This record gives sequence, C-alpha cells and structure tokens, in this order.
Amino acid sequence: MGDRANFVVVRESGEYELYLSRFGAIGIDLDLLAGPAEALSMVRHLRAVDWWLDDVHCQGAALIDLGRKVLMLFAWEGPSAEMRHRAATLELLREAWVGWDVRWMYDGPAELRTYLGLDPEHVRARGRGHAVGPLLEPGDEELADPEPMVAVVTVGAVGTEHCYVLANVNDHPVREGAALLDRLAGGPEHGVCEASADAGIHVDPLRRRVGWWVLGASAEAYEMPQRWPGWTVEFWQDRWEEHVLAAPGRFSPPPVDRARALADVRAAAAERRREA
Repeated sequence: MGDRANFVVVRESGEYELYLSRFGAIGIDLDLLAGPAEALSMVRHLRAVDWWLDDVHCQGAALIDLGRKVLMLFAWEGPSAEMRHRAATLELLREAWVGWDVRWMYDGPAELRTYLGLDPEHVRARGRGHAVGPLLEPGDEELADPEPMVAVVTVGAVGTEHCYVLANVNDHPVREGAALLDRLAGGPEHGVCEASADAGIHVDPLRRRVGWWVLGASAEAYEMPQRWPGWTVEFWQDRWEEHVLAAPGRFSPPPVDRARALADVRAAAAERRREA
C-alpha cells in the first residue's frame, strides 16, 4: 500500500500543482523542517498528477501557498503526531518557515481541498462504516511503547470516571457516536491511562457532553456533532491537556520535556537528511 501523500504547490497566480508521493507520508514533517526552498525543490521532483487521495488512503499531505505564505500539513505518523514531540515539531516548523502561517489539517485531504475552494466531498469515503480499534487490556504490550498508538477514553463525571484504552489504528472512537458507550460496557477498565496517547475522548453521559482530540487527522473532524445528536460536542484539536483536566486522575500522561523533545526532533530531521 505504501505511505501515500499528496503535495500541493499554490503559485502566486493562485493556480495550483498537485503531486503524489507513494512513500512520502511518514517523514513528511521532518522533510518540511528543511524550510521553504528545499521543501519546494523536493516536491517538484515528485510526479505531478490529477489524482487526489481520499480519506482512507491519504496518510499525509502538505500544501505550500507561495502567494499567501501558508503551509498546511498533516500526518498519521511521525513526531508531529506524537505527544512527546508534537509541540516541538510545530515550533521548529514555524522557525524553519519564518513569516509563514503554519497550519495543521485535522480533516485530512478534505481540509486541503476546502482551502483551495474545491469540493471536499471528492475525497470523502462516506458509507464505509466504522473501522474501530479493539479495546486493550491493562498491560497490553502496545502500552509499553514510549509512543503507543492508542486512544484513551474516559466516561463519567469528575470523580466517577471510568478509563478505557483502544488501539488507535483505524477510526477515532468519536466517530461511533453514543454507540461507543455500548461497546465499552463491560470492557477492561484501566483505572488510569498514563500512556502518551495520540488520541482521546471524554464522555459525560449525565451532562451529555463530549470532548475529543487527535494528534493526527480524523475524516469529517468538524462534522462529529452530527454523530452525537442531542449532545454537546467540543473538538479540542491537539489540546490533550483539556482531556487531562476533564478527567483528573484518569488520564495522566508523562510530562513533556520541551528541551529533550526539540533535541529529538532536530536529531531525527538531521538523520533523515543524511539518509536522503
């Protein structure tokens, strides 16, 4: 399948060029740390296409708008989608692209098309159902990874929450709507999730409120209220700290060491340039 990514370059005239990379999604954030000139050169060495990857197959994307000086990106994997390295990666991108507006695309390729004034439905994969991640048992080997691919789910009011952990390998659990609560019933509880999760959701059934976040992208991200009719749904984007506050004592990820994270991302970017 590869690690497919779309790249778009918007000329000063407003016209755009579309490119495809079959193996460029993983490492897209590190490649962009080279700055505008090198990134533009890299993109223009790719194959120009008219093929837009859809919500299912687009694992990363970037848009470089030369006229407005806007950089947009998203990735499913890499330091920008890891809790420990997320803020550091975005900080370094803004340093490398000084004077540019650096934005994350939470809605994946549809958000890219919306920016260009194109119909986002062209890349939607509606009607495909839910590809939900399984519930993980406490002590699952995935949780031992420094950056596990997991979604933390807390349910209840402050002081009475339950905590569950799902493998974050498919759709975000928020896409399930209130049916998520039925799936969790009787599932393995974790007491507290101390992992550096890359997605999460807090559900308060009494107040009928939902808050959710993601470090990658989630198809139809801004349409989630429609999946929870009668509920108030708040999208926290990448602000996982909101989840920590909403479920104190149930979601307690390790603190982020900013200096260490910056050093890690710089080292990873340097290694990628050496391997290029």
